[in-house]
Amino acid sequence: QLQLDIRPVTTNSERSPQPLVLNKLHAVRWCNVFYFCIPEFSPAQSQVKLPSTPNEAELQQSNGSPASKMASSSSTPTLKSCIPLPLDEAQLIDVVEKAKDWALMHGAAMRSKQNFNPDALQFAPFILTPSSFPRAEFQKAVRLQPVLNELIHAVAHDSQFLLETLKSTEKVDEFTRGLVDIFRTVLSEGIAQTLTLALLRSDYLPNFSDAIKQVEINTIASSFGGISTNITPMHSYILMELGHQDKLSNLPENGALSGLCDAMVEAWKLQNRPAAAILFVVEDRTYNICDQRFHEFYIRETYPYVPVVRRTLTQLTSARLGPSKELLLDSEEQGGREASVVYYRAGYEPGHYHGPQEWAARLLIERSVAIKCPSIQYHLAGTKKVQQALAKPDVLRRFVGSDEAKIEAICDIFTGLYSLDRDEEGDEAVRLALQDPERYVLKPQREGGGNNVYGADIPDALAGMTGEERSAWILMERIFPPLSTGYMIRPDAGTAPPVPVQLVSELGIFGAIIGSKDTILYNKQVGHMLRTKLSTANEGGVAAGLGALDSPYLID
Repeated sequence: QLQLDIRPVTTNSERSPQPLVLNKLHAVRWCNVFYFCIPEFSPAQSQVKLPSTPNEAELQQSNGSPASKMASSSSTPTLKSCIPLPLDEAQLIDVVEKAKDWALMHGAAMRSKQNFNPDALQFAPFILTPSSFPRAEFQKAVRLQPVLNELIHAVAHDSQFLLETLKSTEKVDEFTRGLVDIFRTVLSEGIAQTLTLALLRSDYLPNFSDAIKQVEINTIASSFGGISTNITPMHSYILMELGHQDKLSNLPENGALSGLCDAMVEAWKLQNRPAAAILFVVEDRTYNICDQRFHEFYIRETYPYVPVVRRTLTQLTSARLGPSKELLLDSEEQGGREASVVYYRAGYEPGHYHGPQEWAARLLIERSVAIKCPSIQYHLAGTKKVQQALAKPDVLRRFVGSDEAKIEAICDIFTGLYSLDRDEEGDEAVRLALQDPERYVLKPQREGGGNNVYGADIPDALAGMTGEERSAWILMERIFPPLSTGYMIRPDAGTAPPVPVQLVSELGIFGAIIGSKDTILYNKQVGHMLRTKLSTANEGGVAAGLGALDSPYLID
């Protein structure tokens, strides 16, 4: 018997659809079910180009539905906009002007990288109206975050696994080697502070089938919890100005700022050292200043008895340890201020370490009894190499145990991740990448955006690596998300009204966890963010100048 699951095709426009012309109809057998694949129809096309049918090998390599293997730029569906677009030009000009001023007056702003001035701000790039995102997948990500918190917590406290997983990478990646050296040093001396605080962000793209797939999990300097909290109110204001109050119920509340800061203060309270401060470790030159200061100001306003101080790694070269390994930021003559919680907004890339002094400062902090966010082992747990290792179900069981429901839920969000070590598995991954580079992304251990290698650039990148050098990278199956349509508003974009563009959105879910190796004291999902980029752009970091802030409009 053949059971058919017939589902309607929707359009991506408010206008009446044009006649739909199909060149082919593909039937794919998957787990004894036949899927008849018809792409989302766009009225702008008189014909629809269908994806090619995957062969048996492709289906066997899939971690998800066959649709995840059949995505291509020519067949990508477009999600329906929350309101009809384009807007009338006069209405558009008016609401863009209001939105820019709203962003500046509410701190959705940054310092310019091109014309840095510590006394000047410009609004952060943003999408004018909220972008559509599948409601069920958003809720799935929210529910899963405490499980991911526990997973990364367990990984961070398994020193044998971390050192074994990173042994090939540290040989060829100097930055990773520096972090591992610090880890080995404090392990040999004995960990001074067994409690850790982690403020995580798990980033997702909806795949071709709309099911979310994890892009990465961030364990250090997970940004935009502050500014993102203000984007939903901005979008609420814009929708009301456009006469769409009825849409507001589909904008989920976002308490990322309070959730992240409350966790920091909870860690501070656990230390029971009322005179000690929370230390923010920051860059020498901070562009994303509003996001950082929102955290600081929230803590000072909500918990006025909790001091907050900011220092660069270079400034911390004068810090010292007290008699009980307290982290003392100043000399005795200056009062010897102690920090009992350290929150890193820097230290995640080589450029933050100008020389041995900054590395020594990082080691000093790790040797102290301050609670670190993140600790050195949490930093290592967020590397791409560890992420790739966790994609294997047998490795997951090491940390999750025999809870098959949890394992299945976690595996469901993973896309294909492959080692590039000098072994049979790594050679096979290279063969796959060279055979069809457009299906893959090369990812290094770096954070901060702009470091990945995509598609047609992969063969040359691999050809330029020695066998050892490629061990510092992983290969990831490329995710092909659905498109949306909207207006990207950027500073210094000129006076002409913006035009609708095709966009891709990446969802970030924030989590907070506090505990030791054997005990978890605090574990919460604390908020979200949405970053949106042009569909033609590979990278989408707002701080890196490649994307825009957004908020999700949930659709069924």
